[in-house]
Amino acid sequence: MRLHLQLMNVLLIDIADGVVAPGERLPSESELAAHFGFSRGVAREAIRALEERSIVAVRHGRGATVLDPRSWNLLDEYVVGALLQTSASVEILREFLECRRVLEVEAAGLAALRASERDLNELAAIYARMAASADRATRSGAAEDAYHEADMRFHQAIFDATGNRVLCRTLEPIQRALIAVRKRLADPATRIHTTLPEHQRILKAIVDRDPDEARAAMEAHLSTIGALIHSYSAARQKRALGRQLVG
Repeated sequence: MRLHLQLMNVLLIDIADGVVAPGERLPSESELAAHFGFSRGVAREAIRALEERSIVAVRHGRGATVLDPRSWNLLDEYVVGALLQTSASVEILREFLECRRVLEVEAAGLAALRASERDLNELAAIYARMAASADRATRSGAAEDAYHEADMRFHQAIFDATGNRVLCRTLEPIQRALIAVRKRLADPATRIHTTLPEHQRILKAIVDRDPDEARAAMEAHLSTIGALIHSYSAARQKRALGRQLVG
């Protein structure tokens, strides 16, 4: 990771965790450079990167002021990654799931109606890659990454099969942000072996040109993700309670 992104990520985590609250100003470029041991140029680029993600507003003579969280770019992988390290993680996961339900259930139905033979072959090939890497993914981090890469491509291919160019472009930033999310939901064996048959059901419905079943299959898959988020939330609460009791 480039130096300015390293510094940006440190600042972003502090902001996401409330160390620097909305309306407060970040230290100046020179103060950041001195504190973290970077050059002023690196500090300047880090602040610019925060500004590009709508985390701060920079005013000449006033420096960088943290903006309201409602303005933050939640489709940016760094922003999502920082928020997932805070108490806001469950809320963010649920918002992403809600967004996916709005988009992907209907997209599956449209794909069943509109997919070309080329689209169907592409979906089948991607599913085959997922299946081939599933067993290895529970034992190898590299194989797990390959599985999730194919998983994301599968969902993108469904959007491609709708023939709707706006939908296709809509999913891209969501998928990039979700890279930071997936590994937090259950262990690889549970996550992969639960969801792989669900992808097979979605594929079959689209191949069979059955839009109602495609929507139902996608809704069932996203409900599984919802259950994993619920388990993740319960585990976080249990850990938090444990820390309170120890403290």
